[in-house]
Amino acid sequence: MTTFSNPILPGFYPDPSMCRVGDDYYLVTSTFEYFPGIPIFHSKDLVNWNQIGHVLDRPSQLDLDGVKPSEGVFAPTIRYHEGIFYVINTIVGKKGNFIVTATDPAGPWSDPYWLESEGIDPSLFFDDNGKAYYTGTRPAPEGAKYFGNWEIWLQELDLSTMKLVGEQHSLWRGALRDAVWPEGPHTYKINGYYYLLISEGGTGPDHAISVARSEHITGPYEGYRKNPVLTHRHLGNEYPIVNVGHSDIVETQNGEWWMVLLASRPYGGYYRNLGRETFLVPFTWEEGWPVVKPGKSIVEMEEARPNLQEKRWVQPPACDNFEMPELGMQWLFLRTPREPFMSLEERPGHLRLKLRPQSLKDHAQPSFVGRRQQHIHFNARTVMEFSPQDDHESAGVVLLQSSRFHFRYEVLLADGVKVLRLTKCSDSKDEVLAEQAVEAGKLYLTIDAHGQDYSFYYGVRANEYVPLAENVDGRILSTDIAGGFVGACLGMYASSNGHESGNVADFDWFEYTGK
Repeated sequence: MTTFSNPILPGFYPDPSMCRVGDDYYLVTSTFEYFPGIPIFHSKDLVNWNQIGHVLDRPSQLDLDGVKPSEGVFAPTIRYHEGIFYVINTIVGKKGNFIVTATDPAGPWSDPYWLESEGIDPSLFFDDNGKAYYTGTRPAPEGAKYFGNWEIWLQELDLSTMKLVGEQHSLWRGALRDAVWPEGPHTYKINGYYYLLISEGGTGPDHAISVARSEHITGPYEGYRKNPVLTHRHLGNEYPIVNVGHSDIVETQNGEWWMVLLASRPYGGYYRNLGRETFLVPFTWEEGWPVVKPGKSIVEMEEARPNLQEKRWVQPPACDNFEMPELGMQWLFLRTPREPFMSLEERPGHLRLKLRPQSLKDHAQPSFVGRRQQHIHFNARTVMEFSPQDDHESAGVVLLQSSRFHFRYEVLLADGVKVLRLTKCSDSKDEVLAEQAVEAGKLYLTIDAHGQDYSFYYGVRANEYVPLAENVDGRILSTDIAGGFVGACLGMYASSNGHESGNVADFDWFEYTGK
């Protein structure tokens, strides 16, 4: 094949950062309130990526207790230096910025080294004189002159103590006069210049990538006269790829230059249920400055492949039968698990969820096991066995944007009758869309999405489905209605909704396929 399709990581994989080690490439993305944190991927060709683990997969590394939706893990950067991998990151709503290290990118990664630094979006740069530097974004010293009045700043990092040392340096405010949210900075040294690659304009339709350079690491930095080097803000909200920004770059072993970045694919109007995804574009250098795809300077769905030997990976099967001793890497929890709430052993071949008082509406850690929605059109199916014991207990499947915006497709008792109910939660207000009495025993549940039309089916036998609700508007699953920074997830859920319970819900398998 001579071309590849964007995005290279579909679904909620925002804020990509990558590094090259020899012929191998490694990439990480943000996870916000989800655990485990920071998926790490490996590639040989920049197009096909294989997840090899999570950087933050132990509760001792990642405290997400009580974080609000779209707080938590922001914008990691991955770098490699003298045999050690470094990931630097922010946990918003908690202790701030930290570094973890590993000699094997698949892990284990260290517990955090916490940094005394303000702001977010930290990045690392290792200079050829042996010094290391922290670059981040923070409020401008003069204060809130206007909303988003921030700056890019730098300070030396002592690798022996993992402490910031020496003078702090203000570097750049972005390309536009009074630019809002200069963020996501990365520093590189190329042909004698220090380059500062940032995003500005906010992570919505005005997002843009800009660059500045200096002969000295501490500046002064000169902005490129042709900034921004990449944006889709001028293409309008009807363009199929929007909010392009937050990038990282790499030179291949064959001398090509490539950029990973986030962008979104809106559908059904300017609605981005899939969140911010990871895309890949080539660029070249002209007169010492980067030029993305000369003659076009846009991101497209179809791109010419890198000059690298293609390497495909075996991907997880569409159907998880829960027969392995551990969950696959595609599965996520909400916030840090502090107590056992699921088991693959108590009933072999099943995922068992324990009903607990925590619910989706709480800023807590509910009994939820989910995965990203990665396609505009998809089908998700599962089979569940659950017998509610009182009116507080429920279990089923959820489509989740946040605690305030989601769909719950669950079994519960209503006036002593076992029913299957579809509830739309919008701005924390519940609306029952459909309800049907169901029999005891296995219940097969299906969600079929075609664009913004989400249809819900059920049956008591495999492949014998009847509709509960069809063509339900799914736009509440977009941040354009819900706010925040994450994409939609879906998965299995059980709760006793504020009450103690010893009950469980068993799921025999879960299948997700894009169409």
